[in-house]
Amino acid sequence: MSNNEQKGFVLWMTGLSGAGKTTIALILEKELHNRGLKIERLDGDVVRESLTRDLGFTAEDRAKNIERVTFVAKLLSRNGVGCVCSFISPYQSVRDHVSQNTTNFLEVFIDAPLDVVIERDVKGMYKKAIAGEIPNFTGISDPYEAPENPDIHIRTDQQTPAESAAKIISQLEELGFIPALQLA
Repeated sequence: MSNNEQKGFVLWMTGLSGAGKTTIALILEKELHNRGLKIERLDGDVVRESLTRDLGFTAEDRAKNIERVTFVAKLLSRNGVGCVCSFISPYQSVRDHVSQNTTNFLEVFIDAPLDVVIERDVKGMYKKAIAGEIPNFTGISDPYEAPENPDIHIRTDQQTPAESAAKIISQLEELGFIPALQLA
């Protein structure tokens, strides 16, 4: 499969803040680029600095944020680009909408227990949310609807980021979304 024949896909990583979505996405982006594939990484923090900086964190604004990202991922994936997307995206109905409106969608649950993500919280956001200083914080004052049947389930409290990325790449290869590496 040449790059011109690469299948577009949307790898949608969902999970709590601090679960490891961005860390794994960066590894995936680097590995897939090293293979010569067309890849774009769409990350919640980066998108909120540009495409959706006008939005807050209410349920309506979160849905609008994902709606805009879905449009970008749709354009890219239907044109043969792999999209590595890392968004908390706490509501199943919103993730279902992404699935229905993009090409070759894979839901990846980046799963870590709440106590683990609180322990990992280098920015102190969970501490502030628990103290009531940050409203609408997913997992504390706002719900997170964990995927019931994700295409890929990653437990970052049980795997390293590199192991997690390798599991995702293996699944992309098995599904034919990316060519498998040929051993010499």
